[in-house]
Amino acid sequence: MTNALRLNSVSKSFGGFKALDAVDFSVAAGEVHALLGENGAGKSTLMNIACGLYAPDDGQIEMGGQPVTIAGARDAAAKGIGMVHQHFKLVPAFTVLENILLFNPGRPAEQVAQQALTLAQKIGFDIDLGTPAGALGISEQQRLEILKVLVAGARIVILDEPTAVLSEEDGQALMQLVRGLADTGSAVILVTHKLHEALYHSDRITVMRQGRKIAEARPGDMDPARLTELIVGEHIVEEPEPSPHVGGTRIRLDKVRMRGDRGRKGLVDVSFEVKDGEIYGIAGVSGNGQTELAEILMGLGRPDAGTIEIAGHGDVTHAGPAHRRRNGLACIPVDRYRHGLAGGITVADNYAINGALAGRYGNWLWFNRRRARSEARDAIRTFDVQGVRNLGQKAALLSGGNAQKLVIAREFEGQPDVVLAHSPSRGLDVRAGAAVHDRLRAARDRGAAVILISEDLDEVMLLSDRIGVLAGGRLSAEFKAPANRPEIGAAMVSHE
Repeated sequence: MTNALRLNSVSKSFGGFKALDAVDFSVAAGEVHALLGENGAGKSTLMNIACGLYAPDDGQIEMGGQPVTIAGARDAAAKGIGMVHQHFKLVPAFTVLENILLFNPGRPAEQVAQQALTLAQKIGFDIDLGTPAGALGISEQQRLEILKVLVAGARIVILDEPTAVLSEEDGQALMQLVRGLADTGSAVILVTHKLHEALYHSDRITVMRQGRKIAEARPGDMDPARLTELIVGEHIVEEPEPSPHVGGTRIRLDKVRMRGDRGRKGLVDVSFEVKDGEIYGIAGVSGNGQTELAEILMGLGRPDAGTIEIAGHGDVTHAGPAHRRRNGLACIPVDRYRHGLAGGITVADNYAINGALAGRYGNWLWFNRRRARSEARDAIRTFDVQGVRNLGQKAALLSGGNAQKLVIAREFEGQPDVVLAHSPSRGLDVRAGAAVHDRLRAARDRGAAVILISEDLDEVMLLSDRIGVLAGGRLSAEFKAPANRPEIGAAMVSHE
């Protein structure tokens, strides 16, 4: 079988850091080839070479068995290579068609519209081209990103963590779409941290570690334990660990209401409380109020009715984010780039923001930058934030997983009383995800109240001492650990 794309002994360095060391990788038409590895293993660098964003230092690229040079992203697109990035690149106010046209400049709108409808039908995607992109659900936005590259003529499709922001149900539907792409002749590269996606939805699996190719195998020759060992170099198994001690109520929500935005369901009379030394998990299908709940807890949104109280600080319903943070609230937001980091400033400054607001580095007249940088350097080492070439590097240059590690390092440095974690392990590899879970348990075990919002039911069940289920914007049920998975699943789809 002729490979649609082949990278032969590809190497790439950034300064003194060798991101890729003589890596071989290929994908054939009609094949789904899964690419696995820890954050910083070199997966993104390899795919950025494939789609023309980077030029290799050494090695060769072939298409259809012939050597080629890919001179930038436009040249890659012209050669039929399209990459769908983990973080969507859509203009929310523009319609579906307008977003597709932005990716296909110079072509007649009527022609593009007809092609988009034909391709959408072919891959089982029912969509209104006149709908604003911002009104689409997350799974629909993901499909739109795929449709954009297909309309541009992509025959080799690179998907970077395509289900990272999707619910379990939507993720399964997208994997069926991926298989459909391969069945129609596309060559699909699936970059993922989810082992079951590689095992059940790919034809080949390649594992990378520290810039090198470690293994290539057929899914039938692998299992989750073996894959984990190849990815991280050791066997990692997480087990539920109940709270050693539960104290008094730390945070309470009482009949909170909030209108949904852009077709989302919002919140309807949501009431729950979280105690010191407890992880309270929020489960639910995407779009059932999780976004609104997280925004209200962070202070980014205001409820239409109801109250939020934090023990020792009283009613904080209308308090802003700064007030809540001063009173012991730490936040790990779902969108690390929008709400977690300021991408245009340095890694060191992003880490130091909390300490600066608390006055730990001095005041506006005199700022102890040496101490701030020293603490940032220690945190980066402790939390294994990779890809930081120097502390003056812009945070926007970090990969998604390492950006998440930086947010978590900053949020846990002050030993907060209340922790809000919204999909905290999204986009993280097995080792990094387990480390985040350990941090959440450690915060709970020293007495913090932890609110975990996640559409990954396995994550909720693994970590939570109690579980609340959001369905139709309401808290449809509560469960104590150990909870019954089918009962939680039934509550997730219940609506009045």
